[in-house]
Amino acid sequence: MRERSKERIKLRALLIVSFSLLVSFYGTQNALAETDKLRIAQQFGIAYLPLIVANEKGFIEEEARQLGIKPPAIEWLRLSGAAAMNEALISGSLDFATAGITPMILTWDKTRTTAKIIGIAALGSMANILTTNNPNIKTLADFTEKDRIALPSVKVGFQPIVLQMAADKAFGKYDKLDELTVSMPHPDATAQILSGHSEITAHFTSPPFSQQQLASGKVHQVLNSYDVLGGPHTFNVVYSTAKFVNDNPKTIQAFVSGLDRANAWIKANPKDAAALYIKAENSKLSPEFVEGIIRDKDVNFTTVPEGAQKFADFEAKVGLIKQAPASWRDLFQPGLGEKPGS
Repeated sequence: MRERSKERIKLRALLIVSFSLLVSFYGTQNALAETDKLRIAQQFGIAYLPLIVANEKGFIEEEARQLGIKPPAIEWLRLSGAAAMNEALISGSLDFATAGITPMILTWDKTRTTAKIIGIAALGSMANILTTNNPNIKTLADFTEKDRIALPSVKVGFQPIVLQMAADKAFGKYDKLDELTVSMPHPDATAQILSGHSEITAHFTSPPFSQQQLASGKVHQVLNSYDVLGGPHTFNVVYSTAKFVNDNPKTIQAFVSGLDRANAWIKANPKDAAALYIKAENSKLSPEFVEGIIRDKDVNFTTVPEGAQKFADFEAKVGLIKQAPASWRDLFQPGLGEKPGS
């Protein structure tokens, strides 16, 4: 009787151990399982060239294999504007969104206790230019109530925030020029400022529109965003939710590594990169013109954030966000913190 009891105890202990191992095994498998699909949205323009190259060359999938995970099936989507990006991301119909770094910081602040938006990587540092067809305007102080400054989205877009930073330095009043700004897509604003028959006398814009305008000889530069920031700064970024980042660490690593490879390829092959961009975008720009932009000293395709802290500090200063991050690293996923950003 006593022997039978001992056998039952041993059997019970064995079952408990087996069950624990089984739970542990499946728990580990679930922890290691990453997403089998990746939905990435991008906007239009040469700032998104790294994504185009990564897509065409399959760099993200290759990096996933090297990390020992099954490459996710990537769906490349096109959305216009940060608002549409954020709505799709928060609703769960998108995994990676792309937009200017200043709108991303606004969304990061607004979702601290909800979706918890977090940056994945920078797409590159790129100077934006304030141009004008008014020969009397040499500095910001020369603008009058008769002038109108076109930019994609008044007050909260990338260009208006940089304009506010410039006004803050020039006048000590960050919103002094806000009443002159008008929301208008870059292509439309370019057409109007070059026509010379519009209320639009200035345009704060990015490549390739800034280069197109300056090459025409009909406009000149008023300011360069690099001068406002005191050096190179990130223009656009890729961002997601903290949950997606936490659930898919190797996918995040593969994505950033894929972008790094794309950036290296662009720098080594500017002519081929220009041809690839024109084909992917069905662009009417000449290959030589696009290659010139890629080679421009003020254009640097990199995943490393630059000037992020300066943007965040300014947005906190003027009340656009409640509190600035203690470090630029707080704005981005942990893996990016190893890079020498700012």
